[in-house]
Amino acid sequence: MKQLTIIKIGGNVIDNSENLHLFLEDFNALPGDKILVHGGGKVATELGKTLGIEPKMVDGRRITDIETLRVVTMVYAGLINKNIVAQLHTKGCNAIGLTGADGNIIKAIKRPIKDIDYGFVGDLDENSVNSSILDSLLKVDLIPVLCAITHDGDGQLLNTNADTIASAVAVAMSSLYETRLIYCFEKKGVLRDVNDDTTLVKEIKANEFEGLKADGTVADGMIPKLHNAFEAIKKGVSAVYIGKADELTALEIDCFGTKLLK
Repeated sequence: MKQLTIIKIGGNVIDNSENLHLFLEDFNALPGDKILVHGGGKVATELGKTLGIEPKMVDGRRITDIETLRVVTMVYAGLINKNIVAQLHTKGCNAIGLTGADGNIIKAIKRPIKDIDYGFVGDLDENSVNSSILDSLLKVDLIPVLCAITHDGDGQLLNTNADTIASAVAVAMSSLYETRLIYCFEKKGVLRDVNDDTTLVKEIKANEFEGLKADGTVADGMIPKLHNAFEAIKKGVSAVYIGKADELTALEIDCFGTKLLK
């Protein structure tokens, strides 16, 4: 089975042009088939403010009203996505920028209103990702670059968490490829001391997760990230890595960040 690498990048890479340039150099150099997933919340927030649209957040999650949806669609699917695609082409990487609506690649479900109305936010299930279309693109040597915009199948665009998209795509593609999922962010990986890169935890198995939560090694926003990662592994993804974007080349010698295993 061929290997497929799915990489998710966040704002700390996207917000800095030099960081993005260096990351895309490393991404292009990775051998084999690959898919890039990106967000871009900080840029969307800044543009929204210039348009008089103040961000509304609850527990770190964006409330996406109709005005915010217009902004994030312009930023994610337009400005950021096409900038990444254009830069990849300068490096000889035949990239194609996509939303979930293009080719019906990712169909989401509008998040139901419970205690909070998140607005036009899309949640994914096991049937959301159209793996056959992504496979077709890979087979003609195109590199999909997916942004955090999906659709509901009835003409409505939705804002969907990029971490969730990366995980769902990895799971969906795992029946066709040996799939590894990489989350790139500003730290070297899971650290026993968040301020000390030398305390990197190099490997975590699923049965160790609860203990690391209990002793405080895994805390705050890292908890849902690792929970989603282990769910992906349970559903067929071969391995998940969490590490620093500017160390991506270490992936090929299996020395990148924290490796999560079954």
